[in-house]
Amino acid sequence: MSRLYLIFFLGLFSTQVSAQVKLKKLVDFADEQYKNGDYYYALEYYKQALDRDSTSLELMWKYAETQRAYKNYVDAADYYARVYARDEGAVYPESILYLALMEKQMGAYKNAFSTMKLAKKNYSDDRTTYLYKKATQEVESIAWVLNNLRDSSAIDQAIIRLPENINSNNSEFGHTVHGNSFIFSSLRADSINDINEEVYSKTYKTKLYTSEIKNGIFEENKKITSLESKKLNSGNGSFSSDGKRFYFSMCSDIGYSYSCKILVANFENGEWSTIDTLNETINEPGKNTTMPFITKISGKEMLFFASDREGTKGGMDIWMSAIKNGDFTKPINCGKINSLDNELSPWFDSITNRLYFSSSWHYGFGGQDIFYSEYDKDFSAPKNLGIPMNSPANDQYFFKHNDTIYLSSNRIGSLYSKNPTCCSDIYASFPIRKSTDNNIIDSLKQKEIEENKVLNTPIRLYFKNDEPDAKSWAIFTSQNYEETFNLYKKDFSTYLTKVGESLGDTSALSKQIELQQFFKDEVEKGFEDLVIFKNVLLKELNDGSKIIIHLKGFASPLAKTNYNVALTKRRVSSLVNYFNECNEGVFKKYIDGQAINGGKLSFSFASFGEYVANQETSDDILDQKNSVFSKEAAIERKIEIEKIEVEKKNITFPLFCQIPLVDFGEVKKEALITGSFIVESTSNQDLEIAIINEDSNFECTIEKNQNNSYEVRFIFNPSELEGLIYKSLILSLKGFKEKLELFITAEIIP
Repeated sequence: MSRLYLIFFLGLFSTQVSAQVKLKKLVDFADEQYKNGDYYYALEYYKQALDRDSTSLELMWKYAETQRAYKNYVDAADYYARVYARDEGAVYPESILYLALMEKQMGAYKNAFSTMKLAKKNYSDDRTTYLYKKATQEVESIAWVLNNLRDSSAIDQAIIRLPENINSNNSEFGHTVHGNSFIFSSLRADSINDINEEVYSKTYKTKLYTSEIKNGIFEENKKITSLESKKLNSGNGSFSSDGKRFYFSMCSDIGYSYSCKILVANFENGEWSTIDTLNETINEPGKNTTMPFITKISGKEMLFFASDREGTKGGMDIWMSAIKNGDFTKPINCGKINSLDNELSPWFDSITNRLYFSSSWHYGFGGQDIFYSEYDKDFSAPKNLGIPMNSPANDQYFFKHNDTIYLSSNRIGSLYSKNPTCCSDIYASFPIRKSTDNNIIDSLKQKEIEENKVLNTPIRLYFKNDEPDAKSWAIFTSQNYEETFNLYKKDFSTYLTKVGESLGDTSALSKQIELQQFFKDEVEKGFEDLVIFKNVLLKELNDGSKIIIHLKGFASPLAKTNYNVALTKRRVSSLVNYFNECNEGVFKKYIDGQAINGGKLSFSFASFGEYVANQETSDDILDQKNSVFSKEAAIERKIEIEKIEVEKKNITFPLFCQIPLVDFGEVKKEALITGSFIVESTSNQDLEIAIINEDSNFECTIEKNQNNSYEVRFIFNPSELEGLIYKSLILSLKGFKEKLELFITAEIIP
């Protein structure tokens, strides 16, 4: 061997060894960040390691697992698919199951169904394993989803994200409203230099916060410093029935695997004092015990909580314990609502005797879904609360306050800086009131219009440059808008890089921030608005309405004018395809005019190409930084839902009562029962309401309030009755066959 060759060989060997050392350091550091729960940081280093060794199965697996922990379902699915394609379950048998679950949480239910059936088949050699049982359950669950997407809503209400003085780019979870105070927890820092920072680090802790609600407005939040620990996480929270005690969780964490105990604090005159840990009857040593909720059942105070204590079926179960003279009875497992997976965030409605909770096992639309179970000495089989309360993401911490529902979710539409499903926000749900107007857009779900401004302003949907079907003169496309949106989102990092090329650091950063804000505020919001709009339309079509959607298509001035006209026609075509294909094709019968109920969906569109584009926008093919990748060019690549026309088939009965039953409990014979119902109207006109009452012991009056509602007052004399009573009032309305029935119940005692 020549000296020259030997020197070359030793140099090459040394370089390879050095590269391997660097790779190992990257992986070790990423592993440490993953262990600490800093998933975003871990991803940065796993990605650097993959850039050095893109064929490593172990690295692909770690990257997929970290993306799943980071709740980035799209990228997690991509890498689980790569692992399974290489491995076919030999080393990582969970890869096919997790791929299917990520597809489900992306809302790609058809793909998830096929993938999950393959997972079930792969695990069928040993049907005693969790993997087989989970795959079997999920095959049934996704089949249920496909059959229930069309009409799944158990509660016909709009979902509104709470304002940014509650929610942030990090995670928030709602817990309770006490008086006028909204109490929630948040994973956030006391001060963050970068307003776009997402907190994924052990140096940040979950803390409890409060925000005063005044005239429906949430004021700036304040940390509850009396209930915090610098080294531990505090969260959850429920007041005792008398409001004098506050039960909450205090948790340590290894990464984001929490180990919690339930604590109680005294609360009086707005001040917190005397914090104590519940005894081992509740906080079983060595077990995770959290998410307390206090209620009364049949007059007895009861604690619900989640725990993996001895006797749990799997993961976390929901348990209940009666409170007697300040002591707790031995907890009871809540039975058939619990499963092999996690059941979390219990909340009991003492009016309806329903226990609401979240689970990742029962038939659901995503990861954690919200369910309810009827309680009568035992819990009934869980029922899914439906869309829109549930979504493909994780939906938890359901609770009610007066006529408002609150829940926490990491669904699309939550605030974020890097990953649109990374973090949970708190959402509120308000009753939707249907108008009796016949043929204008403002008749569609007035509450949703007021809160989202979706239906009374144009919906703008944006596209990647020259998409769909680049370099084509066709006027139709086989792509649907959701596919083009996902393509734009996937490639958006390229736009951020290109828009700053050849600029100084300050100018480049300014352009990138401007473009990123545009993508978040306009591009992603446009798709969110489309989903809301779609759901509103479907309910109108299901009622037999005839709807015309008026569309406009636009393009940036980069290509020739006639090419841009064809391009905008393809963009309009992609939206029509979206309606034909979304929700498993439920709109198709309305588009084809084949709906039995007479509902019809039509499109009117005008393709403007570049004719109305800003002529100052660059059209220089050599200046793509400005003609393709800039915000100015991006603004022009869109279609608009300008307006819709609605011809309703039926006029909806406009009266409803949020709480149509009042229970007075025990009432003495000689006492009068007095009270009132608030009856709300969806009509702006004065209504002729009559009270049908055949009981001479009932005296009733009705008075209209200023806020388009009516107060029905009553006085009932029970002197001639004894025992349990059930009485009703019936309201009729001129011009309608329907009636509204209101109820009172009581137990008359001597």
